[in-house]
Amino acid sequence: MLSSAARAFLAAILAAALLGAGVARAEPDLTLRGTMTGADHQTYREVPFRVPRSVTRLTVEFEYTGREQRSVIDLGLRDPQRFRGWSGGNKARFTVAETFATPSYLPGPLIPGEWKLILGVPNLRKDARADYVAKITFGRAGDFQGFAEAPLKAGPGWWRGDLHLHTGHSDGSCANRAGGRGPCPLHLTLEAAAARGLDFVAVTEHNATSHHQALAELQPHFSDLLLIPGREITTFFGHANVFGSVEPLDFQLGGPRAPTLDAILDQAERAGAVVSINHPGMPSGEVCMGCGWTAKTDYARIQGVEVVNGGSLAQTGGSDALLSGVPFWEARLAEGRRITALGGSDNHDAAKAADQASAVGAPTTVVWAENLSQPAILAGLRSGRVFIDVAGTKDRHIDVTATAGGQAVAMGGDLHAPAGTAVAIEIAVKGAAGGRLVLAGPAAGKVGGEAGGTLSADETRRLTWTSDGGAGWLRAEVRGPDGRLWLLGNPIYLNRPGVAAR
Repeated sequence: MLSSAARAFLAAILAAALLGAGVARAEPDLTLRGTMTGADHQTYREVPFRVPRSVTRLTVEFEYTGREQRSVIDLGLRDPQRFRGWSGGNKARFTVAETFATPSYLPGPLIPGEWKLILGVPNLRKDARADYVAKITFGRAGDFQGFAEAPLKAGPGWWRGDLHLHTGHSDGSCANRAGGRGPCPLHLTLEAAAARGLDFVAVTEHNATSHHQALAELQPHFSDLLLIPGREITTFFGHANVFGSVEPLDFQLGGPRAPTLDAILDQAERAGAVVSINHPGMPSGEVCMGCGWTAKTDYARIQGVEVVNGGSLAQTGGSDALLSGVPFWEARLAEGRRITALGGSDNHDAAKAADQASAVGAPTTVVWAENLSQPAILAGLRSGRVFIDVAGTKDRHIDVTATAGGQAVAMGGDLHAPAGTAVAIEIAVKGAAGGRLVLAGPAAGKVGGEAGGTLSADETRRLTWTSDGGAGWLRAEVRGPDGRLWLLGNPIYLNRPGVAAR
């Protein structure tokens, strides 16, 4: 067991490492300062501070002087009603929130009123002095940036992830050590994602938030896998994933807590979350209660639709023709909506073999983002520069760009092309040898529904047509020799009503 002095030394190194890494820090809302002297040796001091209303999260950063004299100040926390944790000398920074907290601390409501920072002094020499500074930052709904302190990887690129996963925190199960089955520990799902080479995952338990605490604890260990908090809001009228929020969300659609879907969407918007309708092509009934989407919906408030669900593929022998979410999504596009197509494994068993439908990472959603961080991935989902790798390979890739009148846009972008304007489309495909490139959307018939013959491993195809000025959209997909979907790209939107020319 480490001594308090050794733990303090490690905490100092951690603090220095965070500063050296250039981790961005918000300006503190409160700064508490004080001095300990030899008279404080082996005593405790409780330093009060006030937490205002509407705070959903607080972070403490703690520093002190005198380490060269073996001075040690340990750290803990109380709220107005109870003890919230004790990290001693092993942490220079911690966070507590309603649904998660740094290990050593307890999650729970951020009760307004007088809180106390607990300072313990296991060692302070008789003639020594230690000055301390505690910086306290209050968080509010909508400003949660994720469990990772900084982007796990810097620079823009394509990031591969799974946006629909369940563990023992809801209805995920797997084989236990005795040979039976039981709730599947979350860390096994993360191990499977790391083994698959994924860059990010969203763990989306049914209406639960208990997994947020586990994600906060596990993120430092999974230092190359971004862990995004999610929930599958499971109602009697459909299911929807919510990504990036740790705030409480109501799910009792039709009841007094959430009389309409708008009430739930209001909460999600305040939390800065992305909302995606799940498996809308699934039937609702005793086999899958509430799985189809029947909720009265303002689709202008929906950012995504899960058009490929691994569980649906598993139920249809891997075919994408049945239970697909594509017709539902394309009906929204026909209404003039701009909604990103997403995929998710809907995995409920972390041990499922990688080549099976609904294994972790099958399908994989691939997102262009500025870096590997929660804000960047969420922004990427909103932008629509996203494609779905149905089999969850590591190398299949598709990207689409369009140019017209000096404009250039990628998937998810709006292209203004008045009548008579020449439009050029460039489709880059990798890792899809033997596949067939297909175009879909109102504009597809103007350039031909099929964009050529069998693909080589890596190739770029260029198409042109003359715009008639009409509104619509165009997307590309790749299908295998048997007709099954391999890759699905998001649309480029043409002359969308209400979108001004750039």
